[in-house]
Amino acid sequence: MLNRRSVILVLVVLAASWAQASAGPQTKPGGYILERDADVAKSEPGTHKGGGETIGYSFFAKAPGLKMVFRKRALKPGSGIGYHEQKEDEIYYVLSGRGVMTIDGKSFDVTPGTAVLTRPGSSHGLKQAGDEDLVILINYEQQPR
Repeated sequence: MLNRRSVILVLVVLAASWAQASAGPQTKPGGYILERDADVAKSEPGTHKGGGETIGYSFFAKAPGLKMVFRKRALKPGSGIGYHEQKEDEIYYVLSGRGVMTIDGKSFDVTPGTAVLTRPGSSHGLKQAGDEDLVILINYEQQPR
């Protein structure tokens, strides 16, 4: 004969099993997606009306359920990312080249090895400087669509 505690335990286990089954098909954890520059490279104008020519690399843009954005951008001489207000935390990391970043009206040089975190509510833009492409990585959390 089941006591009260055993009945509650059985009900909890059944409820958990039902909730898991009703959540839809389960997928195995793990796995990976591999993408290369050549697979995702796209010629684009400077974002946020920055002007000039850039090459955008939107990695994992089609990965289901991925909440972060991971991009690389090569800004050709004379191009930029236009000055705009930031809606979420965003990280810029300079791989090569030189640029001038402006955040909330203050400008400073960025060179290889520079990482900049822009916070929500700030405004920023980035201009390529020098003779070679400014190549950056950009990472931020995807906003719901």
